[in-house]
Amino acid sequence: MTRFARWTAVAAAALLLAGCSDGSSGEGKGGAGDKDRPDSSATASSSGASPRLPSALTSQKLAWGRCKATSDSPAPGNAWRCATLKAPLDYAKPDGETIDLALIRSQATDGRSKRIGSLVFNFGGPGASGVATMPAYANAVSKLHQRYDLVSWDPRGVAASEGVRCRGDKEIQAAESVDATPDDATEEKTYLMDATDFGEGCRKSAGKLMSHVSTTDTARDLDLMRQVLGDRKTHYFGISYGTELGGVYAHLFPKNVGRVVLDAVVDPSADTVGHAKNQTRGFQRALNAYLKSTGQNPEQGSRKIVDLLKRLDAKPLPASPGRELTQTLAVTGIVLPLYSEQAWPTLTSALKAAESGDGSQLLALADGYNERDASGHYGTTTHAQRVISCLDDKQRLTPEESKKLLPEFEKISPVFGAFMGWDTAGWCHDWPVAGQFDTPEVSAAGAAPVLLVGNTGDPATPYEGARAMADELGKDVGVLLTWKGEGHGAYGSGSDCVDSTVNGYLLDGTVPKDGKVCS
Repeated sequence: MTRFARWTAVAAAALLLAGCSDGSSGEGKGGAGDKDRPDSSATASSSGASPRLPSALTSQKLAWGRCKATSDSPAPGNAWRCATLKAPLDYAKPDGETIDLALIRSQATDGRSKRIGSLVFNFGGPGASGVATMPAYANAVSKLHQRYDLVSWDPRGVAASEGVRCRGDKEIQAAESVDATPDDATEEKTYLMDATDFGEGCRKSAGKLMSHVSTTDTARDLDLMRQVLGDRKTHYFGISYGTELGGVYAHLFPKNVGRVVLDAVVDPSADTVGHAKNQTRGFQRALNAYLKSTGQNPEQGSRKIVDLLKRLDAKPLPASPGRELTQTLAVTGIVLPLYSEQAWPTLTSALKAAESGDGSQLLALADGYNERDASGHYGTTTHAQRVISCLDDKQRLTPEESKKLLPEFEKISPVFGAFMGWDTAGWCHDWPVAGQFDTPEVSAAGAAPVLLVGNTGDPATPYEGARAMADELGKDVGVLLTWKGEGHGAYGSGSDCVDSTVNGYLLDGTVPKDGKVCS
C-alpha cells in the first residue's frame, strides 16, 4: 500500500495473508551463504551521505528472547525470537539520543550450512507492524525460510518501536461521522478542523520523533540492522510501501544491495496528486473487474454504487447499537475486499445487504480496515502511516487547489474520485512538521539486480508503478516481472509462475529476463 491515501495503510496486513498460498513453487538448490562479517562503514551514496555510526551501535549484540503478546496480537510460537535494536534518533547526530526498534526473527530451518543470510520483510503501510505480521506470513514463504532467517521489524514510529497514537478510541469513533467529501462550507470546516486536530494529537504523542520517522531514516535503520545481524549484503522483501523503502535503500546504499524483491510496487515518479490519481484509477479498475465477474456492466454497476453512497450521505444506515453506516465508512468497506479477489463474494453480500437497508456488513468491512475490534478498540497503523507519509511528502495542497481537481478525479472514478481528491488536501492539512521531498530518489547505479513484481490488476499500487520503479532504479538494476492477475501484490497469490520465479531469484540468484510475463 502506498503512503498517500487513507485506504492503503491497513489492508495489506488483513488481506495479504488471506490471499497467500504456501509459497511452495520453485525449489532452491546450491548457493553459498553470506558468511562474511558486514562492512561496518555503512557508506551511503553521495546524495544521502550521513556521519559514520559509532561502533556502540554497529557492533551492538541483540538479546534475542521469547516474544511477548501485545494488546493487538498474541505471542507467536516458539520458533520466533524478539529483540530490541538501538538506532540514532537523528542520523545527523549519530552519537546522540537513540530510539528502540522492535525486531522479530525465526532462523533458517535447514540449518547453518545451507543458510544464505537474513531475509528482511517490510509489509507496507507505511505503518504495518512487521513484528505482528511476520509469524502469520511465514507459511507463505516456507521455501524461503529453509535457507533464510526470516526477519522483520516495527519501523520507527510503528507499534512496539516508539509507536504513535494520535487519538483515543472514543475520539476515533466520534470522527467517523466526519464527511470525507464535504458538501458545504460547514462540512468543509469540520473536515479540515478534524485534520488539524489529528495532527496535533500526533505531535503530542510523537514529540521530537515526529521529525525523524521518514523513509530515509528507516532506510538507514535497515542498513544498521544489516550490520548488527551480521549480513554482508541486505536481502530484502518489500511489499507495497515496502517497495518505496527498498528503492530508497538501494539509492542510499547501492553497494549493500543483495537479493531484493519489491512486490506491489509504488510509483516513485508520482507526487501527492499523481499517487492519488493512480490509486483512483487502480481502485476503479479493480471495481470494474469485480463488477464484470458478477455479470454487471461496470458503468451501470458503478452508477448503482454511487446512488447508494448518495443515499448514505443524506441518511446513514443503522448498523449496530450506537453506530451507523455513513457514506465514508461505506466507501472504506467497499475498498477493503478489492485488495483480494478472494474477498469479492464478501463485497457482493455486503452491497446487497446495504441496498436492502442493512449496513452491518459494510460497516464490518470498514471496521476490519480501520482495525476496530469487537470491544471498540482501534489499532494505530493509520496513525503511523500519516506521521510517516506527511514527513516524507513536501506537497501541501490547499482546499481550493483540491476542489479544482475534483472534476478530474470524478472523471477517473465516479465511486472513489471525490474521496481521493479531497484526501489530497485533508491528509496532511495543517501538519505540524514540513515534508521532505516531492518524490523519493531511488536511482541505484551500481546496485545488484532488483526484482520488481507488478500485478496488472493491483488497485492500491497500479501496475504502471512497477515499470516506473524499474526505469528510475536504472539500467541493469530494475528487472520487471509482470503478473496478469487481480488483487494487491502477486507473490503467494496463486501463480506458480510468479512464485517459482521469485523463489529462484532469492534461493539460487537466478535473475529472470526483464519483462517476463506470468499469466
